[in-house]
Amino acid sequence: MRILYSHRIQSRDGQSVHVDELVAAFRAEGHEVLVVGPSFYDKASFGGESGFIDFVRGLLPGALGEVAELAYNIPAYRRLRAACRAFKPDFIYERCNLYYLAGSWLARATGLPFLLEVNSPLADERIRFGNLRLHRLARRLENQVWRGADRVLPVTGVLRDIIVETAGVKLARTAVVPNGVVLDRFPPAVARDGTEVTLGFVGFVRPWHGLDGVISEIAARQAGARVTLTVVGDGPVRGALEAQAAALGVADRLNFLGVVAHAVVPGEVAKFDIALQPQVNAYASPLKIFDYMAAARAIVAPDQPNIREILVHGETALLFDPVVPGALWQAVARLIEDPALRARLGANARAELERRDYTWRGNARRVVAMAQAIAREKGQSI
Repeated sequence: MRILYSHRIQSRDGQSVHVDELVAAFRAEGHEVLVVGPSFYDKASFGGESGFIDFVRGLLPGALGEVAELAYNIPAYRRLRAACRAFKPDFIYERCNLYYLAGSWLARATGLPFLLEVNSPLADERIRFGNLRLHRLARRLENQVWRGADRVLPVTGVLRDIIVETAGVKLARTAVVPNGVVLDRFPPAVARDGTEVTLGFVGFVRPWHGLDGVISEIAARQAGARVTLTVVGDGPVRGALEAQAAALGVADRLNFLGVVAHAVVPGEVAKFDIALQPQVNAYASPLKIFDYMAAARAIVAPDQPNIREILVHGETALLFDPVVPGALWQAVARLIEDPALRARLGANARAELERRDYTWRGNARRVVAMAQAIAREKGQSI
């Protein structure tokens, strides 16, 4: 099949991992893919945004910046329409972005099947965290794009419910497609020496992740195996965490690797004994959890609905109550003292990932099957 992949991603981070991995998976399954997005996307380095976008945001703060986002749809639509005419795709796949309407316009103009990947309720996120000014317009346009898609593909059931309830999208026109991994990058787990226990975290570290509490508990341990913490990533609290570890005399037990290429992550996760997902928002499908599962690591994660869609307490992870102080460390401490439990949870997690096919190629197969079904509904031949 010929797939026109539309996006408005401007940064090389978790978003770009999703884009690049799914495109590669489509191609590995034998499909042709044409990716159409901002020209500066290819110029951004991993872990950073295009400098041009930062410049524009500085010049056009607040509502003017949002108007500029809307205006971007004009050249974006022209590029997408030209690509469509030349490429002649069988369907349009788009990663949803706030104020990005080009894919929905093209689908309406051509009648092609339009599948829309949704990773978060972006209008609400930007109202809460991004100083969004045009609240009503943003929500109305987001809902309009959701309703205009032939299939809306949220990454969790929690997010699906938000889309159905707030936009009035029919449940039958949604399908949950979580994140995934490339399993070949994660060889079977090898037993590790039990003289040291390595806790690990992958991602951008923020204050609410609570790693300061983990460092305090590491410093407070008086006996047993030596415990260390490795962070594969960076973040605004790195300096504070390193200063805390130094003040507590455990600087040698905290290892910040900084931003690394996604291809490097599997090898680093394989060095963990216990993999941490300290906190996560209510609707996300964390990439790191699938990495942890693929590496057969013992996982500690918050007990909340979106996480329970993936993990089962006592079977594939230890889940803790995120509102109970100290609950995260209680789960970690239990695993520190029980290597057999760590091995069992890790093996079960890997087996569950394989059973449910949480892979990018699995996602590609599911998306293509949906596109074919939509085409049949529309009386189109693919």
